[in-house]
Amino acid sequence: MSPKNDFVFKLIFANKKLLIALLSAILKLPKEEFQGIEIVNSELLREFAEDKKGILDVRVRTKQGKQIDIEIQILPTEFMPERTLFYWSKMYTSQAKPGDTYDTLQKCITINIVDFRCTPLRKLHSSYHLTEDETGYRLTDVMEIHFLEMPKLADPDIPRDENDIVVEWMEFLDAKSKGVIEMLAEKNQDIKKAYDLLQIISKDEKARMLYEAREAELRDQLTRMKSERNQGRAEGRAEGRAEGRAEGRAVVQDAICQYLEARFGAESQPLQETVRTITDLDVLNRIISRIFIVNQLDEAKDLIEGSLASQ
Repeated sequence: MSPKNDFVFKLIFANKKLLIALLSAILKLPKEEFQGIEIVNSELLREFAEDKKGILDVRVRTKQGKQIDIEIQILPTEFMPERTLFYWSKMYTSQAKPGDTYDTLQKCITINIVDFRCTPLRKLHSSYHLTEDETGYRLTDVMEIHFLEMPKLADPDIPRDENDIVVEWMEFLDAKSKGVIEMLAEKNQDIKKAYDLLQIISKDEKARMLYEAREAELRDQLTRMKSERNQGRAEGRAEGRAEGRAEGRAVVQDAICQYLEARFGAESQPLQETVRTITDLDVLNRIISRIFIVNQLDEAKDLIEGSLASQ
């Protein structure tokens, strides 16, 4: 099983020791800071069976009341920063009870582990707070948002420290082979424990069935997204061709009418109106190829009407 499948991810990090190890690495805090954490949404199997399309996140509450939401997102998602702020705000405001004052609201942290690029930064791991633009003064510490972008692991232009624990966890989650995981397990004892648990999970028949169902659902969603993009591109090309033809017609119509106006004045107005009704670009091209050599308005009329009759 792939550990970056959100179903498997939640099974692994339902283990509090592994969860603490991951949080400690990402938030750069000692493991002692997370002693006594509570996993708020631990009903994984029931939740998954009820809504296979849902996002399987891990929601944590610390002894101090801080809330942390960790989500692994495989499918590309537009407006990811806006989506993140929306769900962060729901987590933050849900703390408030009638009669509470603002000082009772605790810090909320969102951690997004994503299998697509969502920031332009040359960083694997980026973190965000509310700070003043020029001085960097932090307005409040209640908001903290992290992005870990796994595709950037394959980008040689993005600097990394191979001994960085966050990088090791990202490589574990994104591992394409057993050999990569075993190498990481030798370097990092917490990853070794995660690997041991992954092997146990992979042998569980019910977990395997749910994993394969989740993989199938993700493939279906990716296929739908690809089909929609392809359809959009095809429609865009068709619209572009139609717009190009319309613009071409307008240019030729303008050239013919401008010549008629300059050569024959107001008397050519009815003929100009006829030209404006011609939508066949071939007809317009035949007219413009000969219109500049006519000397009489009647000749221009014969040319235009003759070109229409021959279409």
